[in-house]
Amino acid sequence: MDTERLRLATHPAAGAAPIDRETISETIRGALRTGSGPIDLDEMAGLAETLRGHLALLLIEARQRASQLGRGTIAAQQAATRLGSIERQFRRPLASLPLSAHVQVQRLARDCQWLLALHAVEARS
Repeated sequence: MDTERLRLATHPAAGAAPIDRETISETIRGALRTGSGPIDLDEMAGLAETLRGHLALLLIEARQRASQLGRGTIAAQQAATRLGSIERQFRRPLASLPLSAHVQVQRLARDCQWLLALHAVEARS
């Protein structure tokens, strides 16, 4: 478990790294294409680590934006629920069985995709 990365994701430091949308998108596409052949556990571990790095950066921004939503609103509750789910997935160690690891990497990729889409919407505003 990478507790330092999670700490950074939930408690942003000044001067956080910029978000490279193209690199993150490329990682997501690669992760979502896996699994058509034999599942390589080492490949899943590498993808999971890379996705967690992207998630850490995206979570910083998402948490900041979520904190600006009106307290007690439906939007604030939905954001808190989704971000909490992403953070729980972020903390989970990679499964030891190939298929389970593959499913976990796919979920990390989808979470990353959702956060990246949120970032893109906010960047345009």
